[in-house]
Amino acid sequence: MFAAATKSFVKQVGDGGRLVPVPSLSEADKYQPLSLVVKRKRCFLFPRHKFSSTPFTLKDVLLGDRDISAGISSYQLLNYEDESDVSLYGRRSNHIVNDVGINVTGSDSIAVKASFGVVTKHEVEVSTLLKEITARKINFDHSLIRQSRSSRKAVLCVVMESIRTTRQCSLSVHAGIRGEAMRFHFMDEQNPKGREKAIVFPAHTTIAFSVFELFIYLDGAFDLCVTSVSKGGFEREETTTFAMFYRLRNILFERNRRVMDAISRSQLYLDDLFSDYYDKPLSMTDISLKEGTHIRVNLLNHNIPKGPCILCGMGNLKRETVYGCFQCSVDGVKYVRLHAVPCFDIWHKRMK
Repeated sequence: MFAAATKSFVKQVGDGGRLVPVPSLSEADKYQPLSLVVKRKRCFLFPRHKFSSTPFTLKDVLLGDRDISAGISSYQLLNYEDESDVSLYGRRSNHIVNDVGINVTGSDSIAVKASFGVVTKHEVEVSTLLKEITARKINFDHSLIRQSRSSRKAVLCVVMESIRTTRQCSLSVHAGIRGEAMRFHFMDEQNPKGREKAIVFPAHTTIAFSVFELFIYLDGAFDLCVTSVSKGGFEREETTTFAMFYRLRNILFERNRRVMDAISRSQLYLDDLFSDYYDKPLSMTDISLKEGTHIRVNLLNHNIPKGPCILCGMGNLKRETVYGCFQCSVDGVKYVRLHAVPCFDIWHKRMK
């Protein structure tokens, strides 16, 4: 019954989906600002998360005895009076019956009247809290931290705001058949017992709250997830390993890209050399025909195997040749391999 009223309140007030209805009147006092709650991920059939209260506050799970002095501001939110009819047919009927806790046999609808009066909103000053926890760390020896850390579905959250009543409030629920001329036609002659219930609860009762998730690192430092994009939880060992793997992979990819760029640039340079060579007349390029120039030889005749050309055989394609020059030397080798045309002439033109 209380859960049905708080769900209806959250649905009508909205607040962008951040508000969570208090599930039980007996636990209402445990959802105060800076209290810790556990958010549990449910299976894919139940998209909504389940929140469980704890007897601890944020200060209880931090190292050190220093208090958290973040201020809590409060103001009046609205005056809430609600009367609504809820059909017992449809996919939500089972949840409704469980929430109201009355006999609904032979009924097709439920009338719920909630009188909360003026409700107030109490919220933690986020900027002050962030400054307070900058140098604080989580105590991993605390029982709540140990139990939450062992479960991959549990996320620790801190209550950042709560909505409370300011006076004694009442809830009433009636089950009956929807009539044409009246709101309900109550079936008094057919087992009327248990078809009506009313409760009264005291002032300053929390009816809804909102939380920030905590993301806790391996060294005990933690972050408040102040946006809906960021998610809470515990940093795992494998998370660090995967992060190192991806960083190493990115470094190797970047290094490979630079090597390929360098090869591409060298290939373009060779293409420019060759095009420049072929664009000129033979008399200007054929240096080997001139007097006093180096002589191209077949290296196989001197027991030297075929190998890559020193000018065009160092790129992506290993262009090999059997020709070269004995008058040139590179890196202590007393010959160079050069294609007969045009590499031989281009090489000696550059050397000259």
